[in-house]
Amino acid sequence: MCYEVVSSIVVAMSTISARARSRTPSPATAPGPGSARGRARLDWRLRFGLLSLIWGFSFLLIKVGTEGYAPFQVTLGRLVFGTAVLVAAMAVKRERLPRGARLWGHMAVAALLLNALPFSLFAYAELTIPSTLAGICNATSPLWGMALSLVALSEDRPSKVRVAGLGLGFLGVLTVLGVWQGFHGLDATGTAMALLASLSYPVGWIYVRRTLAGTGNSHLSMTGGQLLLATVQLAVVTPLFAGVPGHVALVPLLAVAALGALGTGLAVLLQYGLVAEVGPTTAQMVTYFIPVIATAAGVAVLGESLRWTTPVGAVIVLAGAALTQVRGKGA
Repeated sequence: MCYEVVSSIVVAMSTISARARSRTPSPATAPGPGSARGRARLDWRLRFGLLSLIWGFSFLLIKVGTEGYAPFQVTLGRLVFGTAVLVAAMAVKRERLPRGARLWGHMAVAALLLNALPFSLFAYAELTIPSTLAGICNATSPLWGMALSLVALSEDRPSKVRVAGLGLGFLGVLTVLGVWQGFHGLDATGTAMALLASLSYPVGWIYVRRTLAGTGNSHLSMTGGQLLLATVQLAVVTPLFAGVPGHVALVPLLAVAALGALGTGLAVLLQYGLVAEVGPTTAQMVTYFIPVIATAAGVAVLGESLRWTTPVGAVIVLAGAALTQVRGKGA
């Protein structure tokens, strides 16, 4: 998100499969200046901007959705609409779901870590915190990702710049929270949920990297299966903890539909296209626009208040996150 996001957020499996395909394109498949693929490159910035807007507004849509429905109901609706978009895309491209019990087992874990859990945590968090804060918490995903990769991925070695970025980023988090004021005016539980949701994304990415890389399936079919599993997981959990909505709240329902169809379904397709066209590094830069858009949307549309610590801390977080992505000779 939002959360999908930095994933804030890069979609992990699209990055893995795109890297394998894009490093050494053959002369027969490399796009030329006059080809359709070559012409598509001219408008990648527009799609980049659209993706930034969609994911940036996702936090606003979550907030509106929770005004009429329970958090689990919002998450389930989001997954249903998002899965429907990907299933439709698979049908158009005539792709099938992956096969194999072991593969589906790994996909179920990925669905929990990358979809069901963070989506639900953000929905619960926004019951008590503004959407602006949720969007900024989402921007900490690259920070968590680097910290975890140093422990879980032996091939990742920190450079001084990346370590400095990690420290700077978490200093930005403390600034956003206003620790010197004793977290005055912030709900600790909601903030912790949003930060845990952001942590769940890199945990899921590392799991996917270790278990699902190189399966031979397309990223569309893998993610379609993943969202389907996440939908099943929420379909089991939601009736137990949230029941069935007592009435239909139209505006929140429309927000949930947009959150799923656009923020989950269409956004994934846009992200895949960007990764394949301009590479994962450039596509991942969408991460740094999400909190800016989320903050602007929360203030302008929802009338949320904005303390000076929020934008200042957000800038520090994004600067730190950017430094953690710098890969030089010592990285």
